[in-house]
Amino acid sequence: MHKILLENLIFHAYHGVFEEEQTIGGKFEINIELDTDFSESMETDALEGTIDYSKVYDLIAQEMDKKSKLIEHLGKRIVDVLYTNFKEIKFIRLKISKLNPPVSGEIGRVSIVIEE
Repeated sequence: MHKILLENLIFHAYHGVFEEEQTIGGKFEINIELDTDFSESMETDALEGTIDYSKVYDLIAQEMDKKSKLIEHLGKRIVDVLYTNFKEIKFIRLKISKLNPPVSGEIGRVSIVIEE
């Protein structure tokens, strides 16, 4: 098994329960790990034997553009779209962090992790 990691993807997006989050938006960070088999690309040096991470990024960016109240819901959408578009993915570990969330105290981020 091999892993492809896309790390520290930063987006300005409009996810949140509060109206200001849906209007003003905020910063989000995504880290994703994809388990797959890229043995073919290791031998051939061809993109066709692996997952094109630029397409992974584009699919994540498209989901980030769609408003959600909860990052849990957003995470499910991202996992679903990746499994739909890349049959060679065996397992996904996705971490979504909302930076500087609106809580009554000082907090750097709040995160969810989906592993499936």
